Amino acid sequence: MIDPVALAQDLIRCPSVTPAEAGALDLLQTTLERLGFRCQRLPFSAPGTADVDNLYARIGTGSPHFCFAGHTDVVPVGRLEGWSVDPFAAEILNGRLYGRGAADMKGAIAAFVAATEQYLADTPLQGSISLLITGDEEGPSVNGTVRMLQWLEQAGETIDACIVGEPTNPRELGEMAKVGRRGSLNGILTVKGVQGHVAYPDRADNPVPKLVRLLSLLDQLELDQGMARFQPSNLELTTIDVGNPTTNVIPAEARAGFNIRFNALHTGAGLDALLRRTLDGAGIAYDLQVTISGEAFLTQDGPLQAVLGRACTKVLGRVPDWSTTGGTSDARFIAKVCPVIEFGLVGATMHQVDEQVLVADIGRLAQVYRAVLDDALGGGLG
Repeated sequence: MIDPVALAQDLIRCPSVTPAEAGALDLLQTTLERLGFRCQRLPFSAPGTADVDNLYARIGTGSPHFCFAGHTDVVPVGRLEGWSVDPFAAEILNGRLYGRGAADMKGAIAAFVAATEQYLADTPLQGSISLLITGDEEGPSVNGTVRMLQWLEQAGETIDACIVGEPTNPRELGEMAKVGRRGSLNGILTVKGVQGHVAYPDRADNPVPKLVRLLSLLDQLELDQGMARFQPSNLELTTIDVGNPTTNVIPAEARAGFNIRFNALHTGAGLDALLRRTLDGAGIAYDLQVTISGEAFLTQDGPLQAVLGRACTKVLGRVPDWSTTGGTSDARFIAKVCPVIEFGLVGATMHQVDEQVLVADIGRLAQVYRAVLDDALGGGLG
């Protein structure tokens, strides 16, 4: 039988920093094909982005179709001298597995593969099980899950429910699952002026005070007061750039950046319109560029939440807090096609130096996933 800890170690030893595949998908494909999965590699590319390799694996053709989604790509290791161990050696010290991707999220992938093998060995397959594994979650998220979901739609494949193996637990396994996420909007606000000498302001047009007035309007916006399961939306100024290296020149341009994390009371398009209405009221010429990296979503209470809750109670003796905190994940894309919940390992050290997880937690997570499969494919999804 597959040892989830050993498989996690093998995956960590693949240095798959986005967008490199580095053998991680090859390893998963070989492992899953031995279990009877039909595997398809889905490489995608787009202008201005790196090519990304992805893996879709499915066993069974019936319903319900339960999917596990995840990513094998990891963030860079940062300063090597800060690590206690080689970040890609996957060493176990004092009951903890160290390495880039241990928490986010190769440990969870290994746990699900091991759980699936156990399920298939013990139970006649009812319905279908699939894995949707991308190499583009930590990057621009252009050639990964989005493109894979489009491919699935074109192939006529539908998913009934999905768990994403993100490290959702702050301190202890079973503490938290994510049933939604806030959306994210990035804005670049630019005000142009006329460059000139500071001693002759009448011959120039200083854009800095104008930008400051516009930013004050944005900073005073109260977007909402929150909603059920969502904290209030917030707008945060992230940078102000003039690019002026001298003290005696009025600059020709001033620019600022900001981000809005918004709950399900808003859409990206609605916030874009609100921002422009607010800025237009100042009577100052400006340019605003807005990009939406993800819309807010919320998976309503239903069968998937009940299945995961029962599995956590059975294995861990607790029901997780159903949360929407934190940043974004690929669940924001999957939410458009089926109910989705994120649940994985403890994420206290994800993206940090000395990323690590308890070895015992990998095995316990595999037990949770096994209980999910038993319940979901045994009628729990309805």
